[in-house]
Amino acid sequence: MSRKKLVVGNWKMNGSLADNGALLSGLSVARGLSGLDVAVCVPSLYLSQVRDSLTAGAIAWGAQNVSEHEAGAYTGEISARMLSEFGVSYGLVGHSERRALYGEDNELVGQKAQKLLGVGIAPIICLGETLGQRDAGQTFEVVSGQLSAAIECIGVGKLEKIVLAYEPVWAIGTGLTASPEQVQEVHGFLRDQVALMDANAAIAIKILYGGSVKPDNAEALFQQKDVDGGLIGGASLSLVDFLTICRSAISVTTH
Repeated sequence: MSRKKLVVGNWKMNGSLADNGALLSGLSVARGLSGLDVAVCVPSLYLSQVRDSLTAGAIAWGAQNVSEHEAGAYTGEISARMLSEFGVSYGLVGHSERRALYGEDNELVGQKAQKLLGVGIAPIICLGETLGQRDAGQTFEVVSGQLSAAIECIGVGKLEKIVLAYEPVWAIGTGLTASPEQVQEVHGFLRDQVALMDANAAIAIKILYGGSVKPDNAEALFQQKDVDGGLIGGASLSLVDFLTICRSAISVTTH
């Protein structure tokens, strides 16, 4: 089975109405993206702007965070149901910055993924090890634990409705990038772990790579057989860079 590549931009806490408008205008008229799924995950304040700009095109949009609660006295939180009202297709959960800066643990990540699935939004579940854990030979142990905790919460039956994103913490925003061989090793391991739970889901599930993906390294990363696209940080704020990365994914798919 040939899995369709997926490239997701994560704007993080960046943007303004004016800057977004210029970027979205370019994305909305971008050509040559057929055969590829593309999305941008934006600060929730801008979901309305993104929806209005991208509705007529082929690019989807997503959220960067979601509450584990459905509703109630949780000041400042945004529920999955609220996100669904803005046509959100994807939601990031477990991003390393959320884990490190806000103490989100594996159980909470699973709860958030469950809430997204409950309203038909595909969670992009982020997994990855720190440099210390990699140096200690714990990479497989760490990502396996993160994956198992999420699946325990959402259930094996939902595996085909999620996306995984491997993002080694040491390669995010540092300029360091895992080698294509290092990435493939972990992606292959993750697919094998999914296969132990559901063989069909292992064939279908998309596993993205995130960690300083740029126009000059995207093609080599996307050529790996278990890399189904990318979760793009800083480069997604540049129209030229983001579209170049998207076209690298298409190039790999068509050759």
